[in-house]
Parts: sequence; structure tokens; C-alpha cells
Amino acid sequence: MAAARCPRPWWVVWLLPAALSACAPLPLYTTLPVEMHPSPNFSERRPNYVILHHTSNNTAERALTTLTSRLTQVSAHYLVARDGRIIYLVDEQKRAWHAGDSYWGGNRDLNSSSIGIELDNNGREPYPDAQIEVLIALLGDLAARWNIPPANVLAHGDVAPGRKVDPGALFPWRRLAEAGFGLWCDPPYPQPASTADDALLLAALGYDVTRLPAAVAAFKRRWAPADSAPGLSEEQRALLHCLIGKKQAGEQ
Repeated sequence: MAAARCPRPWWVVWLLPAALSACAPLPLYTTLPVEMHPSPNFSERRPNYVILHHTSNNTAERALTTLTSRLTQVSAHYLVARDGRIIYLVDEQKRAWHAGDSYWGGNRDLNSSSIGIELDNNGREPYPDAQIEVLIALLGDLAARWNIPPANVLAHGDVAPGRKVDPGALFPWRRLAEAGFGLWCDPPYPQPASTADDALLLAALGYDVTRLPAAVAAFKRRWAPADSAPGLSEEQRALLHCLIGKKQAGEQ
């Protein structure tokens, strides 16, 4: 596949050396078919998480413009279009700018340790099968090469509760978990042997609980999207115990 070419507007001639560096061909790691479209927005790091986003746009092309503009200062490693195309934007070993102010399990800089995947979705629509099938293939490819634990496939809304909600309540987390990515527990949940308050349980899973209502909302959006009540039910506390157990088992 030919390398992507960068435009060279006359009014940015003075930026040409930097532009040429940013648009150098991307090293190709995945064996899946991808379109090359380098983004200039990155710095160095090693991945141990995958953060999933939705673009909030109606087309992949509009999202691509945002993810490759020097003015927006945002990027991701991959963009997965509605039709199943994978667009490769930033070298997996570079630090893309997608998670922003973030936290998970004591890590306060997810950009430095994650691969960001943007999903072509406006936030109000179901995710097409073709898109999810390709996402699962890409996650398998990334997990195999970087040894990323299943529990470390996260939502942007998980790592930035109260600030972000993507990939939204319509995202099929159970389907991903069945393929081996992310955590899931089906009822009936085992009753926990001990009690713990909501903040302690959510923190044990990984959430930033400095704003507890935001953490509760983020948890429910992923595992109980039909429930809009402000607190956790006893069943949801049992679910949390189950998820924490699976996470800990995967870390051993």
C-alpha cells in the first residue's frame, strides 16, 4: 500500500520540515488491512491498555479531519469506520492524544500507556456488526502483540467519569467480553462474603471515586445502562464483587 501523502499548503512552507517528519510512513504491525493516514499528534510511550471512544461524528471522513488536524491537538492510534475499514493514524509505540485528563487504578496518564481506538459513531446509534467484528479482530491483534490483559480494555467514560461518556450505553460490551476483551459477569451474581461501600468497590475495580456520583454513572453506563438511579443496588454491588474477582484472577 502506498504511503499517505501530506498536503503542503504555500502558507505553511516554514513548517515543512516538521510536516514531513509527522507524515513519514507509519510502521505497520497489524496484519489486518488498514488505510494509512498519519496524524502529527503523538509522543513516545508503551501500551498496556486499550481505550475505546466514539467519534461523535456522522462520517468517518469528518472524524479523520479532526484526528489529523494540527489545530485540534487530538488523535488516536486507530479509527474504525462504520463499514469496517481500519484507518491507522499513529504508531502504536507513540503517545496519541485521546484520553486527556484520565485515571484508572492509580494510573493518572492513560495516554502514556494506552492505545486509543476511535469508533465511527455519533453516540446515538447502534454499532454495526461489521464494525464490531473488525474491532474484535483488531483487539485480538493488539492483545497478542502487546500482551494487554482483557481487563485493560476500557471505555473513555471509564477513565474520565463525569467528563466523557463514550463509547456510550449502546456499545456491546458483552459481545466484546465473549470474545475475550473487557470484563463481564452474568447474573445470578455470587453474594459477597463481606460488605464494602460503593466508593471502595468502584476504586477496587479502577475508577476515580473523587466524584463518586460520576463514577457510579460511568459504571452503570457500561454494566447496567438501563438503570438511571443515582446509587448502586445490592445486585450491582454483587456484580462489582464479581468483576473485581475476575480482574484479580487475570492479574495473577
